[in-house]
Amino acid sequence: MSPGPPSPTPGPTPTAPLITWASSLKPVSWNAIPGWSEDKLTEAWEPFLRSCTALKAQRAWTGVCTAAASVTASDSRAIREYFETAFTPYLVANPDGTQEGTITGYYEPVLKGSRKQSTAFHVPVYGVPDDLLAVDLGDIYPELKSLRLRGRLEGRRIVPYYPRADIESGKAKLTGREILWMEDPVELFFLQIQGSGKVVLDGAETVRISYADQNGYPYKSVGRLLVERGELTLDQASMQGIKAWAARNPDRLAELLNQNASYVFFREVPAISDGPPGALGVPLTAARSLAVDPRAVPLGAPVFLSTSMPNSPQPLNRLMAAQDTGGAIKGAVRGDVYWGSGPDAGVLAGRMRQSGKLWVLLPRGFPLGGY
Repeated sequence: MSPGPPSPTPGPTPTAPLITWASSLKPVSWNAIPGWSEDKLTEAWEPFLRSCTALKAQRAWTGVCTAAASVTASDSRAIREYFETAFTPYLVANPDGTQEGTITGYYEPVLKGSRKQSTAFHVPVYGVPDDLLAVDLGDIYPELKSLRLRGRLEGRRIVPYYPRADIESGKAKLTGREILWMEDPVELFFLQIQGSGKVVLDGAETVRISYADQNGYPYKSVGRLLVERGELTLDQASMQGIKAWAARNPDRLAELLNQNASYVFFREVPAISDGPPGALGVPLTAARSLAVDPRAVPLGAPVFLSTSMPNSPQPLNRLMAAQDTGGAIKGAVRGDVYWGSGPDAGVLAGRMRQSGKLWVLLPRGFPLGGY
């Protein structure tokens, strides 16, 4: 698409406000959190303990994670007393001071696939390309610890990696990097958005594939693009609505998907009975794990979410665990609820786009300036 004409009198490029823990988190009292005293904290306890397996080696978390071992998992009152004694609640605020943001949902799809290419299974699922470079900027600039630069070598220069259109057309030359083959490019596209999935192979074996890396381009919503083009209304721009549009417009599908230059590469992981691993490295828990922007919310922290059920006014107030991240999850008050595996979870995830608030629970004395 054409970017349009340049401004005739361009001014200085605006700089987005820097998001940090210290700038986004404001301490509050426990009674300022709606629904805190009513939540079934026993349902949030196992996800929190899973977070502790990843956090306990960090000095700020060692004490609270050690103390958690003595709390009875079935005693909601004891769990509440534990949090209120050992933690401080913080309201998450946007850089402009507002306190509400967008809450969406995601899930783990269950799809059909094969280890061999065939007429039926012709859509490749790629592993990480050999020529993809990843540079952690935090190794050089500590203030950029959450940012990673991705690219490839062209001679002696690092240039951007191939966008989606070049990968799909074969320009990226990824032959041999296929880990599985699928039936439908739309299903693969949404699998990339979700970040993980279960794949039932033609021999009845079930494997799990999970996010391994990404080509470095920002995520662009094709649903929002269809709304801007007047092809879907806002309430139709769900996962289900986009799939229905694709079925009606197969000849236009590639052009639409290529507007999202971002491309996710996968790896095969053990298909254990627990949920898929999130960015924290622990299995996700349905309806209790949350994807966040780690610049604003420390990864692994308990987060109280106040929003409503998908496409519904029914309140949804509960303690979650910040165990994942996502390319589209950018901003302080921004969350993505993991709803579980399979089609029922997919319906909830596809319909969810609510307004909500977040409160982060951090150990007393937590260093908001960073570890």
